[in-house]
Formats: sequence, structure tokens, C-alpha cells
Amino acid sequence: MKKVLILAVALSSLLLAKSENETCKKCHPIIVEEFEASLHKNSTYYDDAIHKAVWDKHPNKAEGKYICAECHAPNAKNEDELKNGITCTSCHTIKDIEEHAIINKNVYNKEAKTFYSAEAGREKEKVVYKQESSFFGMNKKTVGSPYHDIDYTNEKYYTGEVCMGCHSHRQNSHQLDLCKTDKEGAGDKKQNCITCHMPKVEGSATTIRESKEHAYHGFAGSKNKPEMLAQYVDIDFQKTQNGFELIVNNKSPHNLLTHPLRVVELRVNITRGGKATPLKTTAFARIIGAEGKPAMPWLAKEVISDTMIKANEKRVIDYTDTLADGDKVEVLLGYYLVNPKAVENLGLKGNKEAEKFTVLKQKYFTVK
Repeated sequence: MKKVLILAVALSSLLLAKSENETCKKCHPIIVEEFEASLHKNSTYYDDAIHKAVWDKHPNKAEGKYICAECHAPNAKNEDELKNGITCTSCHTIKDIEEHAIINKNVYNKEAKTFYSAEAGREKEKVVYKQESSFFGMNKKTVGSPYHDIDYTNEKYYTGEVCMGCHSHRQNSHQLDLCKTDKEGAGDKKQNCITCHMPKVEGSATTIRESKEHAYHGFAGSKNKPEMLAQYVDIDFQKTQNGFELIVNNKSPHNLLTHPLRVVELRVNITRGGKATPLKTTAFARIIGAEGKPAMPWLAKEVISDTMIKANEKRVIDYTDTLADGDKVEVLLGYYLVNPKAVENLGLKGNKEAEKFTVLKQKYFTVK
């Protein structure tokens, strides 16, 4: 029994060490490759320049209190481990979610080397590593993983509720919601946070048991694989008596973008006779601040303005520009990770990621 406990502790320590990705890669090479490029893996100020720019201005930095670690590096016990960001164990050991006003809390499983996962048809299974034999030991079959047991019974991994510990909401000391994701996105087993941000893609989830597809672990979002999310946004065109209108349909159960630094822009060009003419650009953003002026998240006391396209909303934008038959209308819907008005103040001038305009959706319409 003592030897078993020592082995369990050793394996658990191995998974939590710097080499965790290398350990996981032995059985999950495709998943680890995706994960290493994800925002989850690169979630701390060591790898995320935008996060660092905000943290550099936070009053707690001088005291060495990295209060973001609860979600950005939940397994870190020291500065060196902080560099690992969110790890495989961070997500796969969440047992439950405690709901709180300021921020929810993840409750982690304390059983050695037990990981939670989800797979259709296996909702009642708990797989413990073992070797089975038949025909007097001539035929041997390995069941499960030698590195961890797999518990498929946690319903939160099927509904997306497992994400709500960190992604539900965050309040500051002034009881202002800095960001918030509606609970509608976590509850439906057919469509939820996981099915949208971790869609099924080609490639086996593990080398131990071959499968045709796996859940994408690069975590599609505004910083990674936005094309995967583009399917949840649509743009329609309608000619009117005084011009035309564009209808932006946000089919997701949360704001088009939830982070207060993000800005969405709708850009339109009209091409007539080979000449392109740009029309007005419409911006969508949620601006937080104090005394009527934008402020850093920990200082903000109010929402100054909120034009961000809401969950399941069809936003209509009117244009009074006269159109002629044969005109080509080009529409670009895209975003900045950092509001251009905040780039210089955050010391991100020249940072390509912060200043890049990413196209989420592009559509063309011909006037008839």
C-alpha cells in the first residue's frame, strides 16, 4: 500500500512539474501541440504582453501580490511555477464550482492522479489503469492511462459549467463587473462553452486509444483561431428607401467580445465603377471608468458606455448613403485586442498583437 501511495505522489508531482507538457505529450501529442500555443498555456505576464502591460500598472505589483494567479496560474506555488500558466491539471482536476459575488472559485479534486474528462457514451465510467489478460495470460490488454485515472462522470465537463470558475464574472472592489459571461453558455450539453471554444477537430485524442477526432485544445477565441468563432456571427444586407442597413447577428450566448479592452469595428466600402469609397466605421465597445472618464479596471466604478453587441442580439446599423444598381458593398467585421485609445497609455505602442485589426467576418453584397 505504501508503495502505491509513493507512486501516486510521484506521478502527481511529475504532472505538476515543469515537464508536465512533456509528460502529457507522450500520450496526447496533438492536444499538447495545440495547447502550447493557447492563451491558457500563455496566460501569465511572462507570455502575454497585454496582460503584463495591465499588471505593470496594478498597485499590487509593487507588493508582489499577483492576484490574477488564481485563474491565470492556479497550480503555481512559486515564481518559477508561475511561468507554466494554466496547465493540463488546472482544468482536468476541477471537481466543482463555488459561486461567489466577486469571482467564482474552482474546487479541485484532491485524489491523486484522478483527471476528469468528457466523452459521449461514457458518462457513467471511471477508468482505472490496469492490465487485463485472457487465454491463460497469452492475450494482454491495457485499460486506461499509466499516468492518471479518468473519471467521465462529472457532468460539468459535458455542460461547460467547468469553465465558470474563471470565466463567469469578475468584480472589482467597487462591485463593478469588469467582465461577465452569461450562464446560458453553460448548461446545455449540445451547445455550450466547450462545444464552441473547443470544437471537435480531426486527430486522435490519445495514442493509447485511437479516435478520429478530439476536442480542440487551442481554445478558439479572439487571440487564437478566431475563424472557428466566425460561424457564430453573421451579417445581412437590406436596401432601404433612404440607403441601406446592415444586420449583425451575434448567435453566441454572451457579448460578441467580453473583455473590457476589446473593441469591435464594422467597416464598409462601396465600389462603383471600379472606385472604392469607404463609409463610416461603427465601433462597438464596453467602456468602464470613473467620473465619466475611462479608468483602469481596479479604479473603475461605472460603465461609461456600452455599445457592445449583446448575447443573441441582431444589431441593425443604418446608412443613409445612396446606392445604385451594380454597386458592390464590402463589409468587414473585426476587432482590436486593445482599444486603440488605450494602447499608448499601456505602453503597447509598436506591439503588433495589440495594434492588429483582426477580421472576424467579411461579406460582399451586390446591389440590385
